Amino acid sequence: MNALLENAPSTGPGYSFSSAAPTSTSGPRTHAFSPYADNGGSTLGIAGSDYTIIAGDTRSTSGYSIQSRYAPKLFKIGGADDTGEGAYLVLAVVGFSADGRALAERLDAVVKMYKFQHGKKMTVNACAQRLSTILYTKRFFPYYTYAILGGIDEEGKGALYSYDAVGSYEREQSRSAGAASSLITPLLDNQVNLKNQYVPGSGEGHNLVEQTAKPLPRDHVMQLVMDAFSGATERHIEVGDGLQVLVITKDGIEEKYHPLKRD
Repeated sequence: MNALLENAPSTGPGYSFSSAAPTSTSGPRTHAFSPYADNGGSTLGIAGSDYTIIAGDTRSTSGYSIQSRYAPKLFKIGGADDTGEGAYLVLAVVGFSADGRALAERLDAVVKMYKFQHGKKMTVNACAQRLSTILYTKRFFPYYTYAILGGIDEEGKGALYSYDAVGSYEREQSRSAGAASSLITPLLDNQVNLKNQYVPGSGEGHNLVEQTAKPLPRDHVMQLVMDAFSGATERHIEVGDGLQVLVITKDGIEEKYHPLKRD
């Protein structure tokens, strides 16, 4: 018995994987939190010959929980008041909803200040550059959001700009972002951008002539938007509840709402 007591660890109980007493701690305990969260949802935009359509679902999630069934991801920019009356631009944001709302409020203030200082509206091209600058100035603590900006350019054509989190942007004919972008983008590539599609009978092999993407009729695009989100809600749990659609033309912004699956 004495021999057993002599071989026992001097302090505290022993461990099955070691007969020796622990000699050092695991290091200082640290406490931290993430300032970001991903609230799910998806957005898409399509530019036409004289219009731009931007759409987004209204579900806001946190993990496997639904925080809200009506959390809009589309914001009217350049309006006279909080109702958006007189707005002529639309910003769609997806990712961290708090950052998205903060970005929309900041851009709206910039556009309104420009009008007060210069006596004219900021063009969609100028607003696109200004939004890029706003995002880039926050690159060391960026807005955790992916933005799509839509409007009508000086020629009366639909204009659509897509952004990453630090301000890189480009003008496109269509773009999707968010949780279900991997499901929606192939549909847009096939139906809007005509990727890897060739003119029938134009040749063989490398002599095939690629089809050129052209602006689609507004009614066709509206149906395409509905189909894209209907399919996304079937395959992704972070997309659903409602579909908010904003149609931008030279006459203003028309808002539509369509219910989606709630499960």
